[in-house]
Amino acid sequence: MSDRKLKVGVIGVGALGRHHTRLYKEVKNAELVGIYDANFDTAQNIAKEFGVKAFQTIEELANECEGLSIAVPSNLHHQIASVLLRMKKHLLIEKPIAATVQQAGELVRLAEENGVLIEVGHTERYNPVMSFMDGKINDVRLIEAKRMAPYPPARPGLHPRGTEVGVVLDLMIHDLELILHIVQSKVEKVEAAGLSILSNSEDLANARITFKNGCVANVTASRVSETGQRRMQIYQSERYINLDYQDKTGTVYTKTDTGISKEVVAVVDHNALQQELENFVNNALTFIETGTIPELKVSGKSGLEALRLAVKITEEIHRHNSAYGIPDKSVSFENVF
Repeated sequence: MSDRKLKVGVIGVGALGRHHTRLYKEVKNAELVGIYDANFDTAQNIAKEFGVKAFQTIEELANECEGLSIAVPSNLHHQIASVLLRMKKHLLIEKPIAATVQQAGELVRLAEENGVLIEVGHTERYNPVMSFMDGKINDVRLIEAKRMAPYPPARPGLHPRGTEVGVVLDLMIHDLELILHIVQSKVEKVEAAGLSILSNSEDLANARITFKNGCVANVTASRVSETGQRRMQIYQSERYINLDYQDKTGTVYTKTDTGISKEVVAVVDHNALQQELENFVNNALTFIETGTIPELKVSGKSGLEALRLAVKITEEIHRHNSAYGIPDKSVSFENVF
């Protein structure tokens, strides 16, 4: 790769977009052109903080960029990304890739038609604990995943952050994308239950996913927990892997001739979001310079499949509540706005 830099911008500079802005300044092969936010006062404040330009329209920013991060509420992803893809811009879209499977499929199609990359911000794939799993995953039989978080604080005039969607699309989708990557098999059956507690969509959900290769994943997510937790256990025929994404630790238990060996893996810590941004920049530069699409950790298609499974789980929650007469104040995503 040459020494040229990718001209990048950030659309949406709320809590997460602010970090994109900060970290792009530290990415060696990136030149941060500027930022955009629907609230221009917010954009100006962030621009002043990091010494970048605040643009008044998305199109003005995009005209000066080759790649952009989209860090706006999920219901706006398709509207913004479809315009940028037609402008032939490489995109890093925060998860979920879009509000609906149909919208996500259209974004993937537009990227292919316009010869650009989409990567999806499933940042957990860049968590340091993922690195030591190479070579240790095979014949997976059972997965237990649990992701818990406190309810997000109120925001004047807006939904609490993330609650424009249910907890499945807000939190569980991280684990769904990881599980699809680990299992490498088609989904055969989904059973799910969930409850709306504080918002107009499910705040607590549990899903049991059976894959065509016989693997079963039991996945729980909550955004009404007192404390945070992000853990996964992966069971194989002769090995058990315990991952803690929050504490960034991992332990491997392996069957031996005399019993079970325990391996606590030393994890080399790094900033997962910064590595995600670096990979996006380097992948886009490689594609521009060689015309060859590099292997992407979380491509648009991977983001689409994670969304497809998340939507199926959400549908099963509604079906379950209806079948058993459980009060369900959840509404479809499209009707929230």
